Formats: sequence, structure tokens, C-alpha cells
Amino acid sequence: MGVSQSPRSAQVIDLDTVRLRQQAQKSLVRLAPELDGLEMVYQLAASPDSYFGMPILAWGLRADGHVVGLVPWMETLTSCQEVDSQENGYFVGYRDPETEEIFESPPDHKYYELTAAADYFEYEASGDVTLIQQIPDTLGTHALCMNHPNAPWHMKPVYGWRLYSDGSIDALLADEEKATMTPILLGDKCLYSARSCHPSVYYFQRHIANRILEEDPATLETLAMMVVPGD
Repeated sequence: MGVSQSPRSAQVIDLDTVRLRQQAQKSLVRLAPELDGLEMVYQLAASPDSYFGMPILAWGLRADGHVVGLVPWMETLTSCQEVDSQENGYFVGYRDPETEEIFESPPDHKYYELTAAADYFEYEASGDVTLIQQIPDTLGTHALCMNHPNAPWHMKPVYGWRLYSDGSIDALLADEEKATMTPILLGDKCLYSARSCHPSVYYFQRHIANRILEEDPATLETLAMMVVPGD
């Protein structure tokens, strides 16, 4: 007689749980400022024969052990590999301006620096979102802040960046009326989290920010097409 076999029980895959797990693995756990002038190289679909360079602000160690370059891009501090827009630009590689070498992976010395620092500090996970680290902004990044769709925008210099235990990053801006010393440094009480006060924030390199402040017509036209106020 044949032996009947019970059908194999089906496994139910919770896609939301899988996505959350994958997202957690990409969360940043440590930052290291870029102080040697390395750049991100990107291209625009409108200029397929041209390459553009953008200074890297910092390097980030992810929970999965990978290291990524980070640049202020659009609405956040973004991994270079996530710059992938035909309209605004897509990542090509990293570049050393001194040697003009273009390479795909972050330099080894940044990996060793980040992993050593992460092992040394080794923050314990907790249920509350806590501040892990803060670094200064060394690129002259500016934040365009909008509080309401029809309200005037404000351009403010970014003084630093904060990394939180949930992997999120936020910029530090200053309330100049509360500043008691110059220059403004990390730890000053006049600094505040950008997201805590401004529903919409866009980040720009220093030379672009200056064109906006000078009301350069071409720059303002591009800005109007790129920054669309929410409803």
C-alpha cells in the first residue's frame, strides 16, 4: 500500500515585515565626515556626454555592514547610490579630484574608520529614538525652508547633521535671534532640528544657494519646477 503524504503547509510571507527588515539593514549606525575632498560623480539624462561632481559630506556605515557616501540631495542627506533620477541626476561613482580616479566602492580607510568607531561606541538599542551622533556641515549647505504652501520661503545655512538611533538624519539650523556667540558651533542652544519646525525642507550646495539668494532668473525658474509645495 502506498503511504499518503500530507500536503506541504504553505508559508505565508508578510511582505511588509520583509520590507521593514530590509529597510532596517540599510539604516545608518555611524557617520564619518569626508575631509579629503572626495566627490560623487553623477550624470543628467539631458547631458548624456557630461559628468558632474558634487563634494561628499560624509560616509555612513549601515546596519548591514556596507559603507555609503552621503550628500545633501533634495529633501535629505542621501546615499550616493540612491541618487537615481533621470531628471535630477543618477550616480556614476566616486572621484578623487587629486588623481582624477573614478571608483565604484567607498575607500577602504573609511570602512575601517567607521567600523572601528561603531565597535568602540557600540550603542545599545532601546525603544526610544535617541541621538547617536552629530557632525558639522563642512560644505556650506543651505536649507530652503517652507512652512506653508503659500508662505514665503527662507534660505538658512546648515550648521550640522544629527544621526538618530532609528537611522534617520536631520539637519541643524540656527535661530539667529537666540545666538549669543559667533561663530555658531555644534552644541549651541540656538540650533534646532530642521524637521521639527519646517514641514518642507530642500537642501542646496553653497553656490546654488547663493544664486537663489541673488534671485538669479534661471536658477529661480529651475527651482520653481523642482520644488512643488504640498497641498
